[in-house]
Amino acid sequence: MEEQYKISDPQVLKVVAHPLRVRLLGLLRSDGPATASELGRKVGESSGSTSYHLRELFKYGFIEEDPDRRDGRERRWRARHRYTSWDNSELSGTDEGREAVRIMRMRQVETLARVAQDHDESRWSPEWVRAAGLSDDFVELSPAGLREFDERVDELLRELVARHCGDPDVRQVHIWRGGFPRPGTEEEEQDR
Repeated sequence: MEEQYKISDPQVLKVVAHPLRVRLLGLLRSDGPATASELGRKVGESSGSTSYHLRELFKYGFIEEDPDRRDGRERRWRARHRYTSWDNSELSGTDEGREAVRIMRMRQVETLARVAQDHDESRWSPEWVRAAGLSDDFVELSPAGLREFDERVDELLRELVARHCGDPDVRQVHIWRGGFPRPGTEEEEQDR
């Protein structure tokens, strides 16, 4: 599996931003290869619907047929990349690009909400209950500071994954990070 799919075309970002497609791609990345029928059962959709959306993801290079695990009757699909990325400033140069970024951001928030809502502390050990959750903070950073935060979190995450590899308590964990500047007064925004 390749590391990332870097998108520079707003149309391609819109393709993956479809609510069902983004869920299907996420499941292929997190759970591994699956058929349209298997994915349909997981998301509560018909295999015809999931099959159509999987073909769209294939057409735009997000997924591929899994040559290692063939099913005699049905295609088995797998994700081609570990994650999808795009440059907000590059895509935000047009109305279409800004809209695609906004839609994709909303899909990310929907996924976060679904995962948080489905989390049930009664199923986990006290260690996991203590470690899991969400937090937020208000800090003052420049654009360079926010970029550095993102880069350093990525470095730390890779280090922790490598260090804890093989630990019997390791589980797949959803990780989110993000930062958005809070709008100030109109005068402050115009001065910048």
